Amino acid sequence: MREGGLRKMRNPDWAWDELLLVCDVLAARGWTRLLEEHREAVELSRLLRSLPVHPVESRDERFRSPGSVARKAENIRAWHPSYASKPTNGGKRDREVLEAFLADPEGMGLMARALRDGRWASEGYAVVPASEPDEQEELFEGSLLYRRHLARERNPKLRRKKIEEVLALHRRLACEVCGFDFQQVYGERGSGYAEVHHVLPLHVSGPVKNRTSDLAVLCANCHRMIHRGKQWLTPVELRELVTAQASWR
Repeated sequence: MREGGLRKMRNPDWAWDELLLVCDVLAARGWTRLLEEHREAVELSRLLRSLPVHPVESRDERFRSPGSVARKAENIRAWHPSYASKPTNGGKRDREVLEAFLADPEGMGLMARALRDGRWASEGYAVVPASEPDEQEELFEGSLLYRRHLARERNPKLRRKKIEEVLALHRRLACEVCGFDFQQVYGERGSGYAEVHHVLPLHVSGPVKNRTSDLAVLCANCHRMIHRGKQWLTPVELRELVTAQASWR
């Protein structure tokens, strides 16, 4: 669609956490229809706009408006067993999040409350019992765990496998952004160490099966810079920033 010769920006797809919050509102309403003029739609719109899930520059003035919240709620409701109206254009992820919510409404409710309160974190690891993965085996990650606080579940075997693959291929662990090598600087103490980053953050993907190709090897500094502020960067974007900065020296 064009207005005045300019193409309208397409807002980002709905992330798992955003859909979870919509489900939580619908559950509180007994899965009845949510309209844009309803107080819950207005409040949820305000919350979704405040979450650092999507870069600000990828949004337009319609981003997660009460109207878009109401439309998404109806798409999700269309997958509910009690829904009797004409089907909508709900997508696969709408259905997946709804099914996860219906399977564990208490646990998902805890997650939704933590998202509202800002008590969720992208740090903290959980040991996931699993057999040793085969080459490029997909491992399930990203669900929220309620312990002392909510943290995103990560599979430590996927991290280890990524490091093993990089060492086998390059014989060293160098940051994919700046080239820093822990072993080169710290000797034996830094041998085999690097930080491993999800290129698509788990708060965007939600629970997902990841491969080692979905991860990047980074140094601690670059990892922090990727996550710093409300706008997260990809490793490629941060490398471009580092290269541009170096050219000014």
